[in-house]
Amino acid sequence: MNNGILISKKYNSVSKVIRRLVLSRTDSIGDVVVSLTTAAYLKKLYPDLFLYFIGRSYTQAIIEACPYVDQFLDRDTIVTNKGLPPTVQADAIVYLFPDKTLATCIGRSVPIRVGTAHRLFHWWTCTRRVFFNRSRSPLHEAQLNFYLLQSLFGMEIPSLDQLKQFTLLQAVPAPSGAGIPFPDTKIKIILHPKSKGSAREWPIEQYKAVCSLLSPEKYQIYISGTAAEGQLILETCSELFSFPHVINITGKLSLSEFIQTIQRCDVLVACSTGPLHIAAALQKKAIGIYPPIRPMHPGRWAPLGSLSEVAVLDKDCSDCRTTGPCACIASITPSYIVNRIVAYEPTR
Repeated sequence: MNNGILISKKYNSVSKVIRRLVLSRTDSIGDVVVSLTTAAYLKKLYPDLFLYFIGRSYTQAIIEACPYVDQFLDRDTIVTNKGLPPTVQADAIVYLFPDKTLATCIGRSVPIRVGTAHRLFHWWTCTRRVFFNRSRSPLHEAQLNFYLLQSLFGMEIPSLDQLKQFTLLQAVPAPSGAGIPFPDTKIKIILHPKSKGSAREWPIEQYKAVCSLLSPEKYQIYISGTAAEGQLILETCSELFSFPHVINITGKLSLSEFIQTIQRCDVLVACSTGPLHIAAALQKKAIGIYPPIRPMHPGRWAPLGSLSEVAVLDKDCSDCRTTGPCACIASITPSYIVNRIVAYEPTR
């Protein structure tokens, strides 16, 4: 339909039309990036659909860089004002991430409200509750979101190959005072060693070994992270910053500037964290280092991009589930990661 989308009659005795849809994902950067596949897929099927996306202020730059989202809405502003802005006239909202406070504030202001049936508060805040289990499913996180969309559009869950085709982010040039050089003659690599504790991390000494194995004549390396992470790296492995072809950019960039920096580079190496998913969404070479532990494994959280790949042991393991260090990740050798970097020849 040109004036809207007819929602699935499987869930309705009377057909309704959706012209303006709200997607809500109010957790971390990586989760938001993965969830942007829902916006991309919906826009492919229904180009006239107007999409709002509710997120946190720290993910605003990510959401606004997505060409498939028409308008960002700040979660905390909605909560403070106890409702959506008067200018937002939505036909439906899908809570891709459960948020009790947000769902309560929005209340019944949106006619159709979709959420997981596994949250008690959705039984009084949502008009449609979908039964599915994320932790036990073999599907990727991006695919799991489509269970919620099925209640509106009756669509099939897309394959990962279908979702990998989308360039989810378009970096907008942002002024940077960091003065970071990007030599045209070198392959530019970002190493992002830390994750603020959100993922199993590859040992910092392994990143140092990668730097030692890559030629300064061919490669320019950037070490990224927050200011606190940069300080931690200095305290635990200051030698990482001592190589002539390594530049420390930790704590120097806003999120918009970091997106632009990733856009200007060729390869990013990290564990399962936000920057890895940003690089994949920009269709950069994203090499993710993962544990074989469910549900942290790449089957659930692999970066989505046509150039993305993962390094993970081929085993089913839970030995490190309750500990910080992960023996399986530590066993992935620097030479393996270097070989994956060297095998990639970016087009200029």
